[in-house]
Amino acid sequence: MAATTHTVTNQPPPLVGYDVFAADAALTEGVERHVPPAFLDEARTELGELGRAAGSAHAQRWGEQADGHPPVLRTHDRYGHRVDEVEFHPSWHRLLGHAVSSGLTGAWSRPAGHVRRTAGFLVWTQAEAGHGCPLSMTHAAVPALRADPELAAEWEPLLTSPVYEPGLRPVAQKPGALAGMAMTEKQGGSDVRAITTRAEPLAGDGEYVLTGHKWFCSAPMSDAFLVLARTPGDAPVDDGGQGGLTCFLLPRVLPDGSRNSFRIQRLKDKLGNRSNASAEVEFDGTTWARRVGDEGRGVATIIEMVAATRLDCVTGSAAVMRQAVAQALHHTAYRRAFGRPLADQPLMRNVLADLALESEAATALALRLAAAYDADTEQERAFLRLAVPAAKYWVTKRCTPVAAEALECLGGNGYVEESGMPRLLRESPLNSVWEGSGSVQALDVLRALRREPAALHAFLTEIGTARGADHRLDAAVKDLLTELADLEGVEARARRLAERMALVLQGALLVRYAPPGVADAFCGSRLGTDHGATFGTLPPTLGLRAIVERARPVVAGEEG
Repeated sequence: MAATTHTVTNQPPPLVGYDVFAADAALTEGVERHVPPAFLDEARTELGELGRAAGSAHAQRWGEQADGHPPVLRTHDRYGHRVDEVEFHPSWHRLLGHAVSSGLTGAWSRPAGHVRRTAGFLVWTQAEAGHGCPLSMTHAAVPALRADPELAAEWEPLLTSPVYEPGLRPVAQKPGALAGMAMTEKQGGSDVRAITTRAEPLAGDGEYVLTGHKWFCSAPMSDAFLVLARTPGDAPVDDGGQGGLTCFLLPRVLPDGSRNSFRIQRLKDKLGNRSNASAEVEFDGTTWARRVGDEGRGVATIIEMVAATRLDCVTGSAAVMRQAVAQALHHTAYRRAFGRPLADQPLMRNVLADLALESEAATALALRLAAAYDADTEQERAFLRLAVPAAKYWVTKRCTPVAAEALECLGGNGYVEESGMPRLLRESPLNSVWEGSGSVQALDVLRALRREPAALHAFLTEIGTARGADHRLDAAVKDLLTELADLEGVEARARRLAERMALVLQGALLVRYAPPGVADAFCGSRLGTDHGATFGTLPPTLGLRAIVERARPVVAGEEG
């Protein structure tokens, strides 16, 4: 008989078999708030189905397999022909297929489409974050392509299709398509004015060939890419970066079935989501592309795509935070120490409540931005011009400390790959880097303040709706107005300004919509002075237990 040294006890069950949507009070309440009543039942049904799928054992397994089997680049076939294909594990295709069929690339033409998609994106990418990249790029390509009605008529039905079909073929033969983007070049990074890729016109109207090297190409397995390049007629770039570049749509497969010249030089060995491919690509002077919009207006054409992907950076970070906090709450509800569950220990409860506040504030802000997209009024568009870069700056910055603290709640178990927490921690810095890192977002806030007075008016109108509800919020708004009144030397404090704007906006949303205990704790700790430099330093007099219980995911059969 084999010797038995111990029986395994005091280990939490896995967080599996639950509805990721229904278990998130901040998310469900936000959907109810922003989706019109006529479409609310439909939205609840589709998000409930997606939530149960995201919390299922098979979706979690797909995420593990996709992360554990990174994509592989095949530059040539067995005969030496150039193919430039990226191969993925079947679980990657299952994740992506489920997402596409659930409408996560189809927000632009259905009622409350952006709120429903944002909620779905937040739910589904908790199963695995890497495949969110092609979802985001495909979704965001639509407004850029609308600069050319002919291209939009051809491509929009494919990009918003609920059918995912991998493989490279002419898009006319496919029921659905994915889009990627390639702007960044090795010598410029976020400074698109340094782009050197050249575009030479052909005889056909709007047709060009490209020559150049893109340092980061997102989702290189896609059917088409939006890229920036210089045409012979492009004017010098002005100091705002609005001229001198043209936007192009580059298909992987040409209408006659031949492969476009799209040389994948290598896949990046990245810190985070190892399931997704990012590549360096070269265009060799025969790479065919179609112009999107007018020559010299490339940045203005593609900026709508950038804005949409920045919102997805906010949403993706909110998803990572929510999953990290959910795992911490679940673990500490079962793990016992010193005679009682960890979650009942006063100090751990403080940590959990603090983490839950950060997660709820991020979720509320992401949904508010999505609702502004759905409204599509002049006022809401002006609001987005400031709110998106401020939110992208702050929420993505908060993701890494939240993931790290949540991991620590699991102790040594959280440091082990099987827990899933290291995957979340590796993912957490991504959205702060992508689509313009922190300083780029902060400077974009300044640009909007200087050039678009309607944006500041819309932002102040939004936070003004919460005036008088919390004295700390009112004081923070007053301080913000003082900062805005003195723009001397403002660039050096642009990050501080972006942070304060995002925090005030989150505070205003929570004061208006969250339970009083949540709003009180957020305003006191984030806008007031009663908070330390790390999580778990909330005043113990607050109703921390209620905050923790509100955020805790409950598996069917558990007591609430």
